[in-house]
Amino acid sequence: MSAVMRERPAVRAGRTPMVVRLLVLATFVVILNETIMINAIPRLMESLHITEQSAQWVSTAFMLTMAAVIPVTGWFLQRVTTRQAYAIAMGVFLAGTALSAVAPTFEVLLLGRIVQAAGTAVMMPLLMTTLMIVVPEHDRGRVMGNVTLAISVAPALGPAVSGLILQVGSWRLLFVVVLPIAALVTVFGLRKVENIGEPQVSSIDWLSVGVAALGFGGLVYGLSLFGDTDGSVATAIGIAVAGAAAIAVFVVRQLKLQRTGVPLMDLRTLGHRTYALSLALMSIGFLAMLGSMILLPLYLQNLRGLSPLETGLLLMPGGLVMGLLGPTVGKVFDKFGSRPLVLPGSVGMVLALGGFTQVSMTMPYWQVLGLHALLMVSLAATFTPVFTLGMGALPPHLYSHGSSMLGTLQQVAAAFGTALVVTVMSARTSHLMADGIAAAPAQVSGMKLAFGVAAALALLTIAVAAKLPHRIADAGAQEHDGVDTDMPADGHPGPGEPATADTDVPADGRPGLLRLRRLGL
Repeated sequence: MSAVMRERPAVRAGRTPMVVRLLVLATFVVILNETIMINAIPRLMESLHITEQSAQWVSTAFMLTMAAVIPVTGWFLQRVTTRQAYAIAMGVFLAGTALSAVAPTFEVLLLGRIVQAAGTAVMMPLLMTTLMIVVPEHDRGRVMGNVTLAISVAPALGPAVSGLILQVGSWRLLFVVVLPIAALVTVFGLRKVENIGEPQVSSIDWLSVGVAALGFGGLVYGLSLFGDTDGSVATAIGIAVAGAAAIAVFVVRQLKLQRTGVPLMDLRTLGHRTYALSLALMSIGFLAMLGSMILLPLYLQNLRGLSPLETGLLLMPGGLVMGLLGPTVGKVFDKFGSRPLVLPGSVGMVLALGGFTQVSMTMPYWQVLGLHALLMVSLAATFTPVFTLGMGALPPHLYSHGSSMLGTLQQVAAAFGTALVVTVMSARTSHLMADGIAAAPAQVSGMKLAFGVAAALALLTIAVAAKLPHRIADAGAQEHDGVDTDMPADGHPGPGEPATADTDVPADGRPGLLRLRRLGL
């Protein structure tokens, strides 16, 4: 789905376009499916006669597939219409869900999860790219807040929903319940979704596709091995380093293609300062969030003795508060800009993670709930304005590349955050137990140190937040204050880019600076 349009669809102020509503609904179903498997590991072990390490692959394989497929979505979304992208993504997701529901063996279940992930990988970039095209700049914060409502509530509900379903049936019910819901959403969406923009016919560099899959997939896999207690640290480091080397080759290849052809992932997005800062802040925030999400269930279930359902219910209010505040945060951003939100949100993130460094065997549950809610509220205040600022700083034809790069780095940040906190916690726990300290106190100490490392990383978000512009208009002024980093030195668009873009024309009808440069004026 290209961002090149003959005309921008008319959108009434204060109203979320129907296409965005439908894509949000579909994305909600997809993300809910991603998290409902969290509590199913014991059932999988019993039903399919596999080890815990093997069962974890239902999540690891999902992450690997997402990391490998998302880099291709920038190219894919430019070649197809909105309806085609929606139909393909949801069709693949439905096929994976059906396959998982009837899987006779673990290998078939794993294949089903991989197919699901391939469909899921398209939905978030599709949603974000469409939103940036059809929603006027002055209304993006509010609409992005509504998007946050969906994508925040879904993971919060996932563990609790799976806990309820697993109380009455097997793990197969998790897919059986999702399948008809996803099918109804797909059918309704295909009846209502309208095409936005025109496809661009462009070639794809298959070498880049292979190197991206090896690089991002290898890095995520290597990082995930740090959480495997039976795995070798040397093996994990070796695979992660090999993945990083492949990513370096991928970057060099994209830089070459930007001069001579059409890159798979356009790295000129990083030449826009506001987007690069937003990407850094969201990656660090996502890392801290995922680190806490893996530590808290371990603490509540392994050390405090709560059931998976009780754990999900205790952590659900934080996710619900994050989601419910999304629309309000968006409206505040539209009216007052980023400063009243992003900097306080970054500080709140550090305070919440710092508070978790005081976990103990007797910490009141209300305190755990309060700290988790503070963390979620802080992330809500940060993510919505930061994403809106970052994507708003890009020219329209880079929206799909910007959203796919963000999705890829989120998967890498998730794997890195999980690997980091698990490695720190395990190393500290093993060291203390070797010194004769009992298992429970040693684990508590390990968790304290892991939360401390996450809090230290979160401090970086404060420094980044201080450098972000106040509004999208300020970001545009910063981008064009010097060299237009999106354009080659000769002032003409590169291969595969549109010669003009009607979306560069402001509401007053006068051509903007970028359009004048493209016309050579």
